[in-house]
Amino acid sequence: MDLDLYVITDETIAAGRTHTEIARLAIAGGADAIQLRDKCCGTRELCRTGRQIREITRKTGTLFIVNDRLDVALACGADGVHLGQGDLRVDVVRQLAPRSFVIGVSVGNAGEAVNAEKAGADYVTLSPVFSTTSKNDAGPGHGLAALGEIRAEVSIPVIAIGGISRDNVGAVIGAGADGVAVISAVVGQSDITAAARDLKDRITAAKREHRR
Repeated sequence: MDLDLYVITDETIAAGRTHTEIARLAIAGGADAIQLRDKCCGTRELCRTGRQIREITRKTGTLFIVNDRLDVALACGADGVHLGQGDLRVDVVRQLAPRSFVIGVSVGNAGEAVNAEKAGADYVTLSPVFSTTSKNDAGPGHGLAALGEIRAEVSIPVIAIGGISRDNVGAVIGAGADGVAVISAVVGQSDITAAARDLKDRITAAKREHRR
């Protein structure tokens, strides 16, 4: 499971582009995973959009994750779901989803990461690493030290999210992240494909430097 560059869709900062168009453009730039995230969209519309993205990601072999909504993820045939600390428990999702279903969990510290791994999560995201305006409910940044602590405590992939840009992504990878999840660094740029390609190149270079 390659999670180097994990792009989260957000129509509010995408200059009028849809979730589907965001996904297509980000994948063209090298995104390894796409997460459909929309807190306001109705269930039927979200499922319709999810099916469109599923068609794109199926052709490119890109991992497709739905934020929060297990029902939508299952309905549109997504590869998995991403859960917050207040969402369904990982063990409950495991009972309801196919065996190969990917489950990610947002965590804020090493203890939550360890618990998520024990419960059966496939990856965790430290959210947020730095303060960010892309997610109103994100809270203050946890910092690179917290990222390193989580990396030392779990064996599953650790993804960093929150305030990550082309300027600090190398430091984030150096601190222990297996990949980065971004919104504004890609989705908020005028050329989504170019922004994704640039970020992916920087991640690759940082991993080469740190031999991971």
